[in-house]
Amino acid sequence: MTKERASIFDSEELDVSGFAPKAADELQAVPAGLVREIAEASRFPSREARVISPASTRRPPRIHRTGRTMQFNARAKPETIEALYAIADRQGWLVGETLEHALAALQRELAGQGGS
Repeated sequence: MTKERASIFDSEELDVSGFAPKAADELQAVPAGLVREIAEASRFPSREARVISPASTRRPPRIHRTGRTMQFNARAKPETIEALYAIADRQGWLVGETLEHALAALQRELAGQGGS
């Protein structure tokens, strides 16, 4: 009832004639559309690169050696950030330099109002 496994150390030849690659006409390729449809239905994530729309492209990094070593991070509205970068670009300033000019202008304005 139980078959014994063939030993690799047996002196007799092992018949492997039943193990042969399938002929080309026996192979049936599954259509790519069907595979995609089944993958999406089973929520299998695609590994294809996502196309990034031009509207969501990132701004190139602004890296300069200026001696400014402290990082400043604040939440702001998108239009505020765009205005800051627009001023920096128009004046040819770095972002940190633009912040320094803005702070100096605010300090002058507050001093002129007699504020603290």
